[in-house]
Amino acid sequence: MSDTSRETTPKLTIEVKDLYKSFGGQPALRGVSLVVPEGTTCVLMGVSGSGKTVLMKHIMGLIRPDKGVVLVEGEEVAKMNEPALNQMRRKLGILFQANALFDSLNVFDNVAFPLRERTNTPEPEITKLVNQTLEKVGLSHAATRFPGELSGGMQKRVGFARATILQPKILLYDDPTAGLDPLTTAAVNEIITKGKQQLGATSLVITPDVASAFGTADNLALMHEGLIVEYGPPEHFKQSQHPEVKAFLRNWLRRRSEQRPPKA
Repeated sequence: MSDTSRETTPKLTIEVKDLYKSFGGQPALRGVSLVVPEGTTCVLMGVSGSGKTVLMKHIMGLIRPDKGVVLVEGEEVAKMNEPALNQMRRKLGILFQANALFDSLNVFDNVAFPLRERTNTPEPEITKLVNQTLEKVGLSHAATRFPGELSGGMQKRVGFARATILQPKILLYDDPTAGLDPLTTAAVNEIITKGKQQLGATSLVITPDVASAFGTADNLALMHEGLIVEYGPPEHFKQSQHPEVKAFLRNWLRRRSEQRPPKA
């Protein structure tokens, strides 16, 4: 391989090869392969039960495969012992669907939690880092408020601030726009874009929201019955002739039209 070709070949932050997983004899993943190049955002779509969350849990090291390989920055996750897994997970920032905020802690302490739990950072430095992070997501004014006092969009931003306070190289988003109104969904999409711009992070996003996917993705992947049936940039995806892609996009358009209020 020439020096030029090595320079133009993107480094793969996440690489999944021929992954299989069954639960109680029922296949959840049936030979999944996926690559997420460094610094890019990949959006994983598919109906409920198609295997998206199972795949993400393999990347986090929460599930071991029956067969196949998951590599994070070139290291095989299934071969890691507990200390190595913990070290790998420090590279991950995870934004859960339900935000997973602590109701008993205010915004400042929610965001400070990873620093206090996983580092020996002195409190004055924690205060500085948390205030800087809250400023980046536009929540400096809400530091003393509690999650129950915040809107859905603000809670998402707190979740993002906490997920990124350790400057992770990889961001994982599990259906971040679920149940949100269009305005809040737009705010979450902006958060995903900021994660890439501010951190240079590699992102994997699970969402059934096609509009959100097309607005944030460098590459899209569609899962169907435990397989990735299509992968590529948004323009490639829009022109795909794969029957499952066409059916998924058609069903999404139908649902969106049904949710629109009738004209007066």
